[in-house]
Amino acid sequence: MEVEQSIRTVWDYHHMNHELAPADAILVLGSHDTRVAERAVELYHQGLSKWLILSGGLGRLTEGIWQTSEADLFREIALKQGVPDHNILVENRSTNSGENFSFTEILLREHKLFDILHSFIVVQKPYMERRAYTTFKKHWPTKECRVTSPQSGFEQYCQSSHPEINREAVIHLMVGDLQRLWVYADQGFQVPVQVPDQVMQAYQTLVEAGYTQHLVHTF
Repeated sequence: MEVEQSIRTVWDYHHMNHELAPADAILVLGSHDTRVAERAVELYHQGLSKWLILSGGLGRLTEGIWQTSEADLFREIALKQGVPDHNILVENRSTNSGENFSFTEILLREHKLFDILHSFIVVQKPYMERRAYTTFKKHWPTKECRVTSPQSGFEQYCQSSHPEINREAVIHLMVGDLQRLWVYADQGFQVPVQVPDQVMQAYQTLVEAGYTQHLVHTF
């Protein structure tokens, strides 16, 4: 499989293509991409939920670069774009996807909300949609989840002023996140997923082409 075709195959596979509907809460997983926060605010203003839950401390792409947590920075964006503070909850300690859900659960239980919020729209980067879904289902298997991300094609998404959001960097990241689907499932962090043969072939093509910077080392 050609490299360019493989890039599109992996990019497309990461998307869950969920049809969104009103939910009890919008859960925003923090990252280095502030467009994730903007997408969540867009959904809030569309009336899809009254709760905006922001989760994220400093992760591997923001630690040492940002001076404030991902969730707190996302909160500033939400406030500037008209989301009332009383509709925002912030979890700002998590450093990975698993902690996003475990620490958010603690926060929701403190607010007596966990047992009454049954449906969620999870907002994440485009190449992490599927991993967000599988992680959600591992932690909260009885709750309903629809996943979305900033709405753009691959080339458009790669156009950003952030140093980690350019074409080469995004390819490295999305190859690493594809590998994590089976590695983290084997480690018990996510529910298992059957990756189609065509996607595995695309993964091998991109690894052989040198897109290995964000692979997990397995022994």
